[in-house]
Amino acid sequence: MIYTEAVNYIHSLLKFGIRPGLSGMDALLHLLGNPQKKMRFIHVAGTNGKGSVSTALSNVLTDAGYKTGLYTSPYVSDFLERIQFCGELSDENVFSQNVEKVKAAVEMLNENNIVITEFEALTATAFLCFKDLKCDIVILEVGLGGRLDATNVIDTPLCNVITSLSLDHTGVLGETIEEIAFEKCGTIKQNGRVVCSFGQPDEALKVIEETVNKQSCSLVIPDENAVGIIKSDLFGTDFIYKNERFSVKLPGLHQVKNMTCVIECCELLKRDFNISTQNIKNGIFATFLPARVEVMSKKPLVILDGGHNEDGARVFYNAVKDYLTPAGKVYVLAGMMADKAVETSLKNIMCSADCFVCVTPDNPRAMKAEELAVIGKRYCENTISIDSPLEAVDYIFSNVKDDDVVCAVGSLYLAGEIRTKLKEKLTFYH
Repeated sequence: MIYTEAVNYIHSLLKFGIRPGLSGMDALLHLLGNPQKKMRFIHVAGTNGKGSVSTALSNVLTDAGYKTGLYTSPYVSDFLERIQFCGELSDENVFSQNVEKVKAAVEMLNENNIVITEFEALTATAFLCFKDLKCDIVILEVGLGGRLDATNVIDTPLCNVITSLSLDHTGVLGETIEEIAFEKCGTIKQNGRVVCSFGQPDEALKVIEETVNKQSCSLVIPDENAVGIIKSDLFGTDFIYKNERFSVKLPGLHQVKNMTCVIECCELLKRDFNISTQNIKNGIFATFLPARVEVMSKKPLVILDGGHNEDGARVFYNAVKDYLTPAGKVYVLAGMMADKAVETSLKNIMCSADCFVCVTPDNPRAMKAEELAVIGKRYCENTISIDSPLEAVDYIFSNVKDDDVVCAVGSLYLAGEIRTKLKEKLTFYH
């Protein structure tokens, strides 16, 4: 099986969607020899911040000289962003060979009416890849929720990290923050070690503390009072934490919260790994994620963000609001999934727009451009709909001037579609 065939096979399972539950995953891994039993993990759950925390942890451990696997989702430009080794995309041949093994196991299970989803098959493939690569440790990001997520087949990890919690995927995970927290805390296992970001809603923190006590775990919450901001702008933040200076290139003060989780997790890992403070600083500084308040150009100022829920949209707006009063115009290109809190997520950025361009991302759950335009016109008089995201990019850049600002927002699916097109039109910065 060649690489393109392997990717196409994984995508062919998309029609089965996301089916929470571990029985299918357990059966699949049993046929594959339970590769996850032979590895050590950090398990990262949460609503927002999982990608930043997971990538930074991978960078720290790689900088410290360890063979480090990173499993994350979704991808923006390259499918193998989801399975990385020592900060690089996984080898296509290793991936393809393991997809072939997974396919054979899936077909055996199908004969017994056990259906395997895309995410389950990909997670199993990742475990096989990391085993082949002889990883010292794997950073494992939860896909959806936690308790019934396909990644939750592992034994007690070296550390659980719970990032910022808020309402998202309410149709699957629950309508209240307590229900969301319960699902995320399903990753916490007996006698484990847990790091939880500061600033959690009180209702969520109560669930976390109850779960930690029930499972006889230790809990570390970074000390918000030990944080000092030196400077912060669209190109990152320099901050002090517990008298040490750190620099993160990811924009937004929310990243300081994420990075304090990374720091505290690494402090716990020092019992098992030789990690220096300089490794932590290097790993945090090296952390870059596409489409997370990503500044792609300075003139015009072009910012790409894949925040797809209300909390993510708030974080994005807080990071960029000071830059939305330029000499020129503010263009906003937006597309979202119809099952998200569309109006509340986009309200602030729509109010700031001189031109609001609505598109339809390439996903069956996407809200149609014309439906989003109905919402947009409540906040921005100059709202238009262009179904194709690529045509919308062309439209904006046929009008944009150096003093203008362009924000492309609403979904990582949208970001993945247009990022290459934007790079073609711009001098690329990151």
